[in-house]
Amino acid sequence: MNDRPEDVPGAPTAAPATDWITTPVTGDLLRGALDLERTEHGVLPHRLPARARAQCADGQLAMAEAQSSGVRLVFRTRATAVELDALRTKNAYKGAPPRPDGVYDLLVDGRPAGRGSVPGGNVLLVDMATGTAETLPGPVGTVRFGGLPDRVKDVEIWLPYNEVTQLVALRTDAPVEPRPDGARRKWLHHGSSISQGSDAASPSTTWPALAGALGGVELTNLGLGGSALLDPFTARALRDTPADLISVKIGINLVNTDLMRLRAFGPAVHGFLDTIREGHPTAPLLVVSPLLCPIHEDTPGPSAPDFTDFGAGKVRFRAAGDPSERAGGKLTLNVVRDELARLVKQRAADDPNLHYLDGRDLYGEADFDELPLPDQLHPDAAAHRRIGERFAAAVFGSGGPFATAPA
Repeated sequence: MNDRPEDVPGAPTAAPATDWITTPVTGDLLRGALDLERTEHGVLPHRLPARARAQCADGQLAMAEAQSSGVRLVFRTRATAVELDALRTKNAYKGAPPRPDGVYDLLVDGRPAGRGSVPGGNVLLVDMATGTAETLPGPVGTVRFGGLPDRVKDVEIWLPYNEVTQLVALRTDAPVEPRPDGARRKWLHHGSSISQGSDAASPSTTWPALAGALGGVELTNLGLGGSALLDPFTARALRDTPADLISVKIGINLVNTDLMRLRAFGPAVHGFLDTIREGHPTAPLLVVSPLLCPIHEDTPGPSAPDFTDFGAGKVRFRAAGDPSERAGGKLTLNVVRDELARLVKQRAADDPNLHYLDGRDLYGEADFDELPLPDQLHPDAAAHRRIGERFAAAVFGSGGPFATAPA
């Protein structure tokens, strides 16, 4: 086994424990994953089931669903020290500085208690000029959290939202048992890279994680970077996943991939919602339209990268479509919002548990002036917090579609 590193920065510290107990990582210790794949190193959480993964050969989707947004180890223990061995796969881009390491968040009884990263691991080196990639292998690493309170407590370790994480070993200095599900409602959310986490500070501070904590619910996050494309297999995954509350954030990826025209968009939304309703006929179902994104409000996609400052590690995006192409059915964010609002209003006449939220109520023009999108597409950490707080107030708060029913 690899040597254990020093305690992670920002985490409580303690003298190294000596009597370690190793607990197998099994499904009853994990939240937020729909499937576990056994690998030569341990277990790899997936956020789409195997059948869905087999129906699409897209590399972007394969990477996004295997990145562990919203996936966390959850257990009850009186341990004062915890170690987690993991083999990560981190993205890097040829010609650009190294990207920051993925972050692990420690929560004790629901409160932040530490933060760290796993060293080593594989690197997926992408050449943006050629579109090719190669994997550079690396060793298993360890994140350690010490100095935990010596009492029975609920511990959560949130995995990085932007790394593929194979879980190798969990060690503690006291026994571990699964935490009971409890009475908290299960919230199932689907969206784009913004929902996956984009440039949030850490996995427990993505906007869905923040909103879920404020709303007192158990989150399963099917935010799929670049891949919220109304795929039927994603709809079936939503249909088949137990949930009390469901939200789908639709639009930005359809515009920035230039995937379909207005003629196909409406029926695709209907089919997506129909499939979800097959498994959840009466659950509150919220359709969320895109946040403000000025480059695509009235200009169609695709989005094109601007590599002017690529050597400094900065990539910005621009809209490569022509506004005149809207007449031919090309999608813009305003077109998408209008169509989503119309469709939800139409369907809600027969489905009183279907709701609509304009994404600009979460992040709009005034927010862009104060907290602009650094790359023109994705919000930063401060904007994630604002979006999460606003979603919680509008959706989980009094009168909201996910509000707790009066006693």
